[in-house]
This record gives sequence, C-alpha cells and structure tokens, in this order.
Amino acid sequence: MNDHPIDAVREARRRISERFGHDPRKLVEHYMKLQERHKDRLVAPPQRQATDTLSSTTSQSPT
Repeated sequence: MNDHPIDAVREARRRISERFGHDPRKLVEHYMKLQERHKDRLVAPPQRQATDTLSSTTSQSPT
C-alpha cells in the first residue's frame, strides 16, 4: 500500500536531515530553534498527576 501523505512527510524529513548532513545533534539543534521561534504555536502537554511509581512497582506480586 502506498500512503502518499506519509511518503510526503518522510521525503520532507529526509530533505531536512540532508540539509544538516544527517547529523543528529545538528538536527536536534535545528528543531529546538524552530520550537523556540514558534513557541506560540505549540500546545503544552497535559499536566500529569504525581504518582508514587516506586511503591506501585514494588507492591505487585511476582508472576
């Protein structure tokens, strides 16, 4: 199955990666700058309730 919208996204990501020599550090720096520049367009993630993950993992009985 050929998914054209997905193919377009992959091609765009490949071109962006190529601009930065496929260097992950340069790519992250680029995306962080974009995030800062367009922070007014970003949606904050929902606040999660604090949970005691240590007690929930240790109180489970072994299987």
